[in-house]
Amino acid sequence: MPEDRPAGRSVLPPVRLPSEAELARDALGAPLLARAVRLARWAGPGTRVGAGGELVDEQLPAAAEALGLHPDDDGLAYASEAWRIAVDTGLVEARDPEDDAAEYGTVTHGEALPLVTGGGPQDILALWQDAFDAVFADAIAPVLEDPGAIIGPDGGIDFDALGWDPEAETEFLDAVLGNLYALTVGETGGSEGPVPLPALAASLIVPDDMREPTDAVLEQVSEAMMRLDDQFRVLEPIGLVEYRPVDEALMAEEGAESALPAEEEDFSRYGLVKLTPLGLYGVRNRLIEGGEPVPTLGDLADKGADALLDGVAHYPDGAALAETAQWLEGRAPLQAARELLTAARGADPGAPLRRLRCQQALALAGPEAEPAVRDVLDDRELGGLARVWLAERGSPDVPPPPEAMVFWLAVDTIAAQLDAEGDLAELQDLIVGLVGRHGGFFDAVWRVDHPAAVDVLEAMGRLHPDKKTAKDARKAAFKARSRG
Repeated sequence: MPEDRPAGRSVLPPVRLPSEAELARDALGAPLLARAVRLARWAGPGTRVGAGGELVDEQLPAAAEALGLHPDDDGLAYASEAWRIAVDTGLVEARDPEDDAAEYGTVTHGEALPLVTGGGPQDILALWQDAFDAVFADAIAPVLEDPGAIIGPDGGIDFDALGWDPEAETEFLDAVLGNLYALTVGETGGSEGPVPLPALAASLIVPDDMREPTDAVLEQVSEAMMRLDDQFRVLEPIGLVEYRPVDEALMAEEGAESALPAEEEDFSRYGLVKLTPLGLYGVRNRLIEGGEPVPTLGDLADKGADALLDGVAHYPDGAALAETAQWLEGRAPLQAARELLTAARGADPGAPLRRLRCQQALALAGPEAEPAVRDVLDDRELGGLARVWLAERGSPDVPPPPEAMVFWLAVDTIAAQLDAEGDLAELQDLIVGLVGRHGGFFDAVWRVDHPAAVDVLEAMGRLHPDKKTAKDARKAAFKARSRG
């Protein structure tokens, strides 16, 4: 799987996919696959093909008419493209000439054609995935101005003369689709709005730590946009994306080399793209084949509480809550709360974020969870979050926390937020609030027996906006490290 990712993406967000039946209907409605099916049904004993299974030129006008298209250049191109998909997916089977005297090969209906009407949703989706893979190969193929110039002495393609690296092209487009997948899925697993093409191109080109892109980097982004514009035009007919192409008038006005929007401009003129639900399904399959863990919402519903808290740890908040809500369905709230609290314990690096997700899960469990929460009031690791939960519900008789628990919870909370890699401004506000609320904060915190105390104090030294307070945090970090 490609390493290029949008800033901050440490794990792909979970996706909420439609049912296989709905996706199969979308697959059969994809314009390119629908045309391929029509041509497969149109083909007969008299259909003539070349050595590679392609329709001979004389057959293309009839094929275009079978698709309801005018037999002009566009109609012939659509027919040729659809026929290639029919061959590549097994909707038709091309046969070589039966004897040396025959000029053309013939075709028969392929094994995949009966699946269109007689197969189940999985059969249809497998057929569509084959079609997507074939279109993907078309999208990365070079445009040949002079085909004869790249034929080697042995009759094969001379890739050096072509200047085309199939592996690099595949990695580039896979990286594009991986980033688009993450940007499309969004916070709750559903489909977000379209992504501006400049933003998608920049997510591949601009380094995460580069605040102001150089002119050379901006030129690379512009070149990537033009490349993506061509590729998304190829991918759209298979139903993978909804795509609004780059405005051709814009390219004519400015030239491809400077086709980047100013801040006040309409980004839609520079191209907008989003994966369809079918596209999310198809790209997810490619990501899985590449070894990428790609969750779907509901994957953890039948797992234990430990798997839930670890699994949702780095999900976006909306997705984490949606997954947790599914996990809670069908479980007795009291028993679920006890399992969550048990799973939240630990001194490992992931434990603070696990406890944060546990607290969020308990908020969904309802008042029936209260006995389990009260059972952990004296627990050093869980007593703080238990008191927060009870206070938020307005429960009576919430005992005040010991001072040591207050500072332990402060360290645990900041450690969780650091691990979550959330909004920096919110984290700074949290740090400023905690320091301001407790007198002698750093003198107490460096003594806290928490595995993350040093890391938290060092982070506070970097992030607190007040220079003196930041210096106090760094001093406390040094003391905590010496003590450890």
